[in-house]
Amino acid sequence: MIHSVGNACSSSEKKIRMPAVAGAFYPADADTLRETVASFLSEASSVKADKEVQAVIMPHAGYVYSGAIASKAIKAIPADAAYKRIFLLGPSHRAAFDGASVNGAFDSYATPLGEVQIDKEACEALLRADTVFTYVPEAHAREHCLEVQLPFLQVHLHNVPSIVPIIIGTQDLSKLKKIAQALQPYFTSENLFVISSDFSHYPSYEDANRVDKATGEAVESGSLRKFLDALELNARKGVPQLLTSACGQSPIAVLLLLMEGRKDLQVRHLAYCNSGDAVYGDKNRVVGYHAFSIVKRTETFALTEEEQKQLLQIARKSIDYALTRKTDLPYDSTKISPALQQPCGAFVTLRKGGKLRGCIGNLTGYKPLYQTVSSMARAAAFEDPRFYPVEENEMKDIDIEISVLSPLRKIQSVDELQLGRHGIYIIKGEHRGTFLPQVADETGWTKEEFLGHCARDKAGLTWNGWRDAALYVYETIVFEE
Repeated sequence: MIHSVGNACSSSEKKIRMPAVAGAFYPADADTLRETVASFLSEASSVKADKEVQAVIMPHAGYVYSGAIASKAIKAIPADAAYKRIFLLGPSHRAAFDGASVNGAFDSYATPLGEVQIDKEACEALLRADTVFTYVPEAHAREHCLEVQLPFLQVHLHNVPSIVPIIIGTQDLSKLKKIAQALQPYFTSENLFVISSDFSHYPSYEDANRVDKATGEAVESGSLRKFLDALELNARKGVPQLLTSACGQSPIAVLLLLMEGRKDLQVRHLAYCNSGDAVYGDKNRVVGYHAFSIVKRTETFALTEEEQKQLLQIARKSIDYALTRKTDLPYDSTKISPALQQPCGAFVTLRKGGKLRGCIGNLTGYKPLYQTVSSMARAAAFEDPRFYPVEENEMKDIDIEISVLSPLRKIQSVDELQLGRHGIYIIKGEHRGTFLPQVADETGWTKEEFLGHCARDKAGLTWNGWRDAALYVYETIVFEE
């Protein structure tokens, strides 16, 4: 006989975590719920599923407010994906504790659409992995942030795997690193991570748009440092009524920790709105909602360590030969690898004592890469109009950096530009201007500042000249001596 125990049902064989917010955050009737979710997913037709999705970040508010945004995160996941598990990470709204609570005490989570099994073995393994993991019953009993994600998964995925429900109650970075370390073995293509978070809480509609834009761009960069800096900067601005920039900042931080060093992953920003956009929304006091997917990037070009070393030698020899007026070539063309013979764009940057001493590049790469690097090295040394030509006695103090460029890709929206990952190339009439990806990291500019400075300072346009210009992005392989 099954009987009610709080919000759980149990028997000698099975313990079910029953819905806590059905009828409040989402419809309690199964047919209505399925129709509601299916309608949201249908309206998210602009989002195309990526082949390999490692994680998503999605909101957890009532469906009338955030359902349209949540559906876009889910729609990015292939419906026929065959994940082994889904790790659900969310913040604690109802219990105070300093760690992560893993709910392996139940066999399944129930929604009006049916049950989703819990991977009890994985839960138990995490509890054994580190004392930062515990089980805090009250952290899960009435918590909505994981539950509201399940109907979207149930409707969209052909097969819903077992879940690992984790509520995070700490903002201590050292503890978040322990959580990430324990989760690292599971952060593979066979598992999906669903990160549950709303963004700005309670500023005005206009302030929310500004705050959430800054936070969203930091998340999109994939950098934990930029994310934490954005939270701190938002807090220092004294925005009226702003309680937090991201209620799920801890789960997001864990995800960014998991991504550290993973150059094969990239963050895609999918959508944004806030509760003020909803029919019932109050524009004086809103909550922000972003949707992101973390996907496998497709690498089209790579260089070995030896090839990078060879290009750096070619760059230095090219400058040395020009200074000493040698007439032979600074490279042996018979010893050039096939990769270095591909036509690729490249920039060569010279620094002296850490300060810029010259930088010239070619975006399109009409010549083989090794010849482009040779030419650009000489141009950076002797033709950069911002500096006097490099002299022979300086060379011992000059460091060389090379940026090899991927092919240019035209974008239709600046949402496709990822700060720190993409360089930008602006074309409008006879005006041309570019910034390498690392400029964003070196300056700390926002996306709008990155585009504005490039338009004004490099392309010779107005600050907003990029808005009606042709925009191209590219990625770089950057290496230095």
